[in-house]
Amino acid sequence: MEARFKGSFISPTLLIFFFFFLVAPSPVELSNVSSLRGELKGLFPSYDCPQCINRKEHGRISAARPDEKNIGILVTYTDANGAVRTRSINSKDLSTSWIWRYPSDEDGDHKKSSKEVEGKSQKPDKLEGTIDHSNGNKNQYGVVVEHKSASELHPIKLKRQRLRNERRERRTAELIEQDKDIENQIQDAAVERAKELDTTSKGKYNIWRKEYENPNADSTLKLMRDQIIMARAYATIAKAKNEDSLYDSLINHSRESQLAIGEATSDSELQPSALDRAKDMGHVLAAAKDQLYDCMTLARKLRVMLQSAETGLNMLKKRSAFLIQLAAKTVPRPLHCLPLLLTTDFFIRRYKEREFPNKEKLEDPSLFHYAIFSDNVLATSVVVNSTILHAKEPEKHVFHIVTDKLNFPAMKMWFLVNPPAAATIHIENVDDFTWLNSTYCPVLRQLESARMIEYYFKAHQSNSLTSGTDNLKYRNPKYLSMLNHLRFYLPEVYPKLEKILFLDDDIVVQKDLTPLWSVNLQGMVNGAVETCKESFHRFDKYLNFSNPKISENFDPNACGWAFGMNVFDLKEWRRRNITGIYHYWQERNEDRTLWKLGTLPPGLITFYNLTHPLDRSWHVLGLGYDPALNKTEIQNGAVVHYNGNYKPWLDLAIAKYKAYWSRYVMFNNSYLQLCNIRE
Repeated sequence: MEARFKGSFISPTLLIFFFFFLVAPSPVELSNVSSLRGELKGLFPSYDCPQCINRKEHGRISAARPDEKNIGILVTYTDANGAVRTRSINSKDLSTSWIWRYPSDEDGDHKKSSKEVEGKSQKPDKLEGTIDHSNGNKNQYGVVVEHKSASELHPIKLKRQRLRNERRERRTAELIEQDKDIENQIQDAAVERAKELDTTSKGKYNIWRKEYENPNADSTLKLMRDQIIMARAYATIAKAKNEDSLYDSLINHSRESQLAIGEATSDSELQPSALDRAKDMGHVLAAAKDQLYDCMTLARKLRVMLQSAETGLNMLKKRSAFLIQLAAKTVPRPLHCLPLLLTTDFFIRRYKEREFPNKEKLEDPSLFHYAIFSDNVLATSVVVNSTILHAKEPEKHVFHIVTDKLNFPAMKMWFLVNPPAAATIHIENVDDFTWLNSTYCPVLRQLESARMIEYYFKAHQSNSLTSGTDNLKYRNPKYLSMLNHLRFYLPEVYPKLEKILFLDDDIVVQKDLTPLWSVNLQGMVNGAVETCKESFHRFDKYLNFSNPKISENFDPNACGWAFGMNVFDLKEWRRRNITGIYHYWQERNEDRTLWKLGTLPPGLITFYNLTHPLDRSWHVLGLGYDPALNKTEIQNGAVVHYNGNYKPWLDLAIAKYKAYWSRYVMFNNSYLQLCNIRE
């Protein structure tokens, strides 16, 4: 007879001896039967016992089957300490996972005679070591663990197996379907991208250029630049160690490699001899490494070179910032020529020919009034021309232009010679506003102070090339001009008007602006386009919130807005005394601790909670500094604003934005041609 244990893990150190008795169990009792049963169930597999194998040599056993419920079992095993232990249990204490099996069952015949059984029993009685693999799985020790057939399983287990299989099949189908959907999406996206691809483009960024076939199109260029850096490092070390020949070789090869690189930005732009120069440099560097290589010395030298490069880069950045500010604020020669010619011709004219018609329209509140404060004749002409060109009723538009004493004759002469069709022009000199004096205006009083003169005009204050970008920006001469601050005195400048549209001189009008006069400001004074996007251009960017005067009165997350195109309700302005609010805060910023110089920060304070947001399409900003603006937004904008340093009349202008401005310049005008102002 054979005993087989299902699901156990077979250990080669365990020997199980089986004695089959037809009488009562063995008198040897086991005190911890339950503990041993657990060990037999989970830890110790069954092996053939030598006593059972040799049993027939010492005596005969009964051919009849023993009582399976009353069999004594003697177990010998080795514990964790290596000691051999023997225990005895009764078969009735075994778990149900044990299956008793007789040798006669192998042939499927349980009714053979005792003689046949005895003949079979001459072979060793043992736990079967090799059985049909269709009924079990062989484990790592070669013993087969039998599994019950489906007919022997409980119906609940069969149901669970069936449900598991169904879930597995269902999940497989879902995953296959998801893969198909993702594949379809990828294909659709690829098709759409292929439709958008412009295969007609040529030049450096064309994807069909040969250099794009190689993902490392600049690998040789990078190699040569790295070689030059290493050559300079080794050259310094060679000079310190009096290796003159090696030093000269490194310097010469560095110079040749630099000449071979030139201004190339990719391998395809390198000279044909570049690869040979790289190979020669490699040989020289190898020789230098053999003679001079010292890890610590080389690392120290490279660190010094890195720090030197960073210092040089910072200096170049400051110089660049200074030169950009200088170029942006310096009047180009053609623009300087234009007002000189116009001024000369203005004073040649007779006095009666210097006046504009339609003076009766200047204070008519039923018309559309614009305020433009500028000393740039050409820029002002573009603002007026672009506005009139898109106006549906140009005869109802009145332009109030205020300039300084120097440019007043030129501004007047330009519009006398080139009057806008049907529109009314009114030009004034800011110096004629006698009420605008240091007694009334805090800004004028501050600009005349010794501290401000020291800040702007004393050369020993700081080196312009080493001062920060912000300091350079706030030393802009425009902050000394009252034309920049006149926007806060609109009711005083135009006492008879009720509503006015303020325009900067660096804007271009692309649509009819008359609907702005019918916008309901909902009791607010200022109508403007907000500029905050997420965390950008909020109050904390412009004001000093470390000062309690600011932090206690304003919200740092309040949204900023832009000057350049603003609708002002002058009746509400007067009622709320907006100019008085402006004076109040200007007097408290005499030491420039609340904000730096400029008009936007005091504008944000003055019109705090008094600004009505307009639709963004009315005013598109950034053409003077941001080359990545959306082209559709620019084309759909009613007003585009070149705020920033890159003004459209300068050579610094962003090329792709310049056409929006130059289309309104009259390049065929005789004055522009004499001053060499061309497209």
